[in-house]
Amino acid sequence: QVQLVESGGGLVQAGGSLRLSCTASGSIFSINAMGWYRQAPGKQRELVATITGVESTIYADSVKGRFTISRGNAKNTVYLQMNSLEPEDTGTYYCKAVVSDFRTYWGQGTQVTVSS
Repeated sequence: QVQLVESGGGLVQAGGSLRLSCTASGSIFSINAMGWYRQAPGKQRELVATITGVESTIYADSVKGRFTISRGNAKNTVYLQMNSLEPEDTGTYYCKAVVSDFRTYWGQGTQVTVSS
């Protein structure tokens, strides 16, 4: 089993920054990719950013230039540095991991609230 635990969410004013962290634990041999998704009230869950084991990254158009995804040296941790936050960034942010057998795991989510 693999468990993902997110942290770093909170309340911040527009223009501020937050750094989200997600750490995978359990029976992990390798992680092919990790990413962040978010879901705002009344909206579908959407991709924010992903990063692969070879450091390839993909960002949603809405966060390009503001957010940066990275992985820790242990490769079981992913970070999301969020700068210039906007009220539209408000939502629950979920960590996702795809492991070597291509099973997908999700964290429980961390709340990000950006006030105007």
